[in-house]
Amino acid sequence: MDVIDIHAHIVFEETLNFLKKEGPEIGGDEKNPWFRVGEYKLEGVRYRNTPFMDINLRLDAMESLGIDFQVLSPNPITYFHFIEKQSAVDYCQLHNDTMAEIVHKHPSLGGFASLPMQDPHEASKELQRCVNDLGLLGAYIGTDFPLGFADEALDMLYKTFVELDVPLFIHPAPQGINGPYSDKRLDDYSLDLTVGFANDETVALGNIIFGGVLHKNPDLDICISHGGGNIAFLAGRMALAAENRHTSPEWIREKGEFLKQLKLVWFDNHVHQDKSLDLLDSLVGPGRMVLGTNFLGWDQPDRNSLKECPHYLADNARQLLRL
Repeated sequence: MDVIDIHAHIVFEETLNFLKKEGPEIGGDEKNPWFRVGEYKLEGVRYRNTPFMDINLRLDAMESLGIDFQVLSPNPITYFHFIEKQSAVDYCQLHNDTMAEIVHKHPSLGGFASLPMQDPHEASKELQRCVNDLGLLGAYIGTDFPLGFADEALDMLYKTFVELDVPLFIHPAPQGINGPYSDKRLDDYSLDLTVGFANDETVALGNIIFGGVLHKNPDLDICISHGGGNIAFLAGRMALAAENRHTSPEWIREKGEFLKQLKLVWFDNHVHQDKSLDLLDSLVGPGRMVLGTNFLGWDQPDRNSLKECPHYLADNARQLLRL
């Protein structure tokens, strides 16, 4: 496997309208399709009869692009991190059962689990079921959920990842879907998908590192999307804050500790600019990078760029995914 893609979302027919009021629901027509979750409606993106939902079309597109193995992940619009707990548990179980059924039929596909992050205990139980019973390769969550990354209640979930020896993948959702609506300035020009996603990824990493998640769990493998957002550009400033600000925990004030913690994180390389990747590489090294395509999304790389994909990215992915 020379090309392994770990950033590829999917929508399942079986999960549509499962939560009734929350959806997910597909509507419109061929020219004006929409996809609804709660009060959020994504317009102009067609899922049915496309590789997003049709596995055979997906496999054909993978072959055309030269992708040898792809790990399917939940659509970020359908995390449901802020709905009632039992509804989230029920939805995640259906989603993960459907994921497992599909990937077991196709050797070139793997699957990441969806977790009910409203309750770390339930999330741990579902992760155990997904790995031990369903054969999924890890889990995939958003950057925002009720307790947050640094809450002590998450320790049991992180320990479950370590005990099962599987990675945790993090990818943001558009604002207004999970949690409170945040910033109206991001409504225009797709800034929610560019600036908004990058901000969320950077904040998530800040909470993970300053909050001691990897300090307490050094064997936990966390991979974050889009090169970690703005982290490569802000690493020096955040490292200085770690050493000098009164809000920093005592253990991270030692010079170089912030960057040491940053080097424990994995990153997908979906950033669209070599200079950005070079900066990230100078901080964490090529051994923490894996290929992410956002398969068939608006920002998917072209075929030629995948043909030129460095072999070490697949080697890294094999290590991260325990293939």
